[in-house]
Amino acid sequence: MNQLMAVALGGSCGAVVRFLVSSGLYQWLGRGFPYGTLVVNVVGSFLIGLLTEALFQQRVTLTFDYRAAILVGFIGAFTTFSTFSLETLYLIEQGSITKAVLNMVVSVLGCLFAVWIGLLCGRYLFLYSGGMIHWSGGVIPYALMIVNAIGAFLIGIIATILLQKVALPMEYLAAIIVIMVGTYLTLSGLYLILFLIEHGYSFESHTNLMLGIFVGNGLSCLLVIWLGLLAGKQI
Repeated sequence: MNQLMAVALGGSCGAVVRFLVSSGLYQWLGRGFPYGTLVVNVVGSFLIGLLTEALFQQRVTLTFDYRAAILVGFIGAFTTFSTFSLETLYLIEQGSITKAVLNMVVSVLGCLFAVWIGLLCGRYLFLYSGGMIHWSGGVIPYALMIVNAIGAFLIGIIATILLQKVALPMEYLAAIIVIMVGTYLTLSGLYLILFLIEHGYSFESHTNLMLGIFVGNGLSCLLVIWLGLLAGKQI
């Protein structure tokens, strides 16, 4: 039941984010080509490749529900093969054969390439010392912190799209962005703590280390979200 609830929660968040991102892209670029579906599928493919290495291959056994919520729930709902199929069929019915073929080729090859790049990034991040930098006073899980930073950058770009392209009342946009950022900072920091616990660290003897990493992750993610906002404004 815990796994079902985790997948349901992740799926609801993923579906909402997909709707907002794809709607923003369509309002920005028009509906002459399925840009929104293409972008969410390629981005989702990259993320599932990266996070499969970061979450599953590292075997943090304490967080099976956590991983199910992200990979099965969130990314499963964020991406959509059925919408891709429907939009491609509509292009064929409208006589836009070139666009339909282009959508199929770019979607399939682009998603496969994105998954491959995501897996490579995840594997290379964990090559050195299992993704951790050790010193006499503790450890820094640099690989997971970089993964968190990548997610934070994407959140910054998504927030820019919401602010500039999606026609929602400003109070709704503000609430969505605050909840999205706050949830991400909390969950990304929590996974770092669980990762450390899995590798033999504990709150009793490493309280300062864990709090420092949690706070450092939050501050670095906020900085990268701000950079994502700046980058999104240039799109």
